[in-house]
Amino acid sequence: MKRPNDQTRLNSPEWLLAAYAKLLQRTSRMLACVDEKDWFTLVEEQSCYVIEVEFLSRAEANLALSGAQKERKAALLEQIIEQVMEIRSSLLARREELRRQIDVSQRKRDLVRSYGVPPLLDNKSP
Repeated sequence: MKRPNDQTRLNSPEWLLAAYAKLLQRTSRMLACVDEKDWFTLVEEQSCYVIEVEFLSRAEANLALSGAQKERKAALLEQIIEQVMEIRSSLLARREELRRQIDVSQRKRDLVRSYGVPPLLDNKSP
């Protein structure tokens, strides 16, 4: 029995669909990172995601998919896009939260510079 070489396997429709399924798993991990506020791991996962998307883009350029395979790919892509949009929305909210925190810090710093007394950080008495 002849075994296909690595190049053939890397350019098969089955391999492509498996790669999209793995990409979906990666976006699921990215979404979990957002939920857990694990920003460092999210950045690592996003870096790998970008590399994988680039590779998939080039790998599928010369592949012909059957109708069923196209439907499977479309379903995977739909799930991936939904998760990426959810991640993006969460990151935009996080960016706004950080922007507000930076604004508060800058106002506190300006008050200290102007009046020389740091503002109270909480309502508790000393």
